[in-house]
Amino acid sequence: MLSTSCALVSAAQAPTTVAQRSVHKRNAAEVLLTGWRRIADDRFVVTARWPPGHAFYAVRDHRHDPLLLTETIRQSFPLLAHEAYGVPFGHHLVWDSFAWCLNPDLLRADGSAAELELRVTAREVVRRRENVVALSLAYDVVRHGRPLATAVSRFTIQAPAVYRRLRGDHGDPAAVRPIPVPPAVDARHVGRTDAGDVVLSPADAPHRWQLRVDTDHPTLFDHPVDHAPGMLLLEAVRQAAHAVSERTPVSVIAMDVRFHRYAELDAPSWVEARRTGSDVVGRPRLAVTCSQADGELFSCTVTLDEEPRGAA
Repeated sequence: MLSTSCALVSAAQAPTTVAQRSVHKRNAAEVLLTGWRRIADDRFVVTARWPPGHAFYAVRDHRHDPLLLTETIRQSFPLLAHEAYGVPFGHHLVWDSFAWCLNPDLLRADGSAAELELRVTAREVVRRRENVVALSLAYDVVRHGRPLATAVSRFTIQAPAVYRRLRGDHGDPAAVRPIPVPPAVDARHVGRTDAGDVVLSPADAPHRWQLRVDTDHPTLFDHPVDHAPGMLLLEAVRQAAHAVSERTPVSVIAMDVRFHRYAELDAPSWVEARRTGSDVVGRPRLAVTCSQADGELFSCTVTLDEEPRGAA
C-alpha cells in the first residue's frame, strides 16, 4: 500500500529537540541534528549543527568534510522514521539507495559551528498493515540561506523477527566474529592523516583494495552492528576516489550509490575503482564497487572536485 499522508501527527507542529536514541547514536558528541518540525503532511524541516572540528570528519583546506553532510542526512532517517512515522525502536532501517550533490564553495569553515537546515519531503511512504515499511526522502540542504546540497534516498524498514529470519546466523552482533583488521594503505594516499581512519588495505591489483573494517573505530562503529555500516562503505568510496585521482587536493562532491547486499564482518570485501569520464562541466567521475564472495555489495558513481580552494 502506498501512502502520501501521515495520520500520526497533524501538519504543523512546534520544533522538537533530538535525542541520541532517535538518531541511533550512543555518543552524544556524534549527534549532528538539533531539532525538527513538521510543516505539512510528509514535509519536515530538520536543523543541524556541524562542530568547528570533528575527530573523524575533520576540516581540511578550510572546508568541512563533505561526508559530514552524508552523516547529517543519514541521522535524519531514523529521526523521521521513529518520531514522525511511528516506527518502533528496535526495527531495522536498511539502506537501498542514496544520491547527493553539493556546492563545495559552501563547505567553507571559519572556526565556528555551521548551522544547517534540511528541508525534507517524503516522496514515498509505503505501509503494510498500517506499519511503515519503506520511505523515500528528498532533501534540500541550506546553509546561511543558500542551497548547499540536494539529496534523495530510500530505505526499507524491517521488524526484528523479519530481520532475524533474513539475517540468520549473521543477525547477532555478539555472535559475529570479524576477520582480523588488515594493514592500512598509506593514509596520505587516500586523503587521511591517521592510519586508524583508513578503511582500505592493499590488494593484488591497481585500484583494488580489501575493505578494512575496524569494529573498534569510535565513529564508524558507535554501537555494535552485525555488518559493515553504510557510512563505512561511503568512506571507502571516498578513499578509493582519492587513491585514483591524479591530482591533490581532491574532494568528493557527489555520489549516487545502490546498496545490494549486507557487507558481512566475517569475510573479506573487495573495493575497486575506475575512471568513467566526466560530468557535463568536465569534473571527473569514477565507478566504485565492492564485492564479497563473488557478489556485489554496492555500486557507486562518484564525482570529484579537483580544483584547489582556500578559505572564502
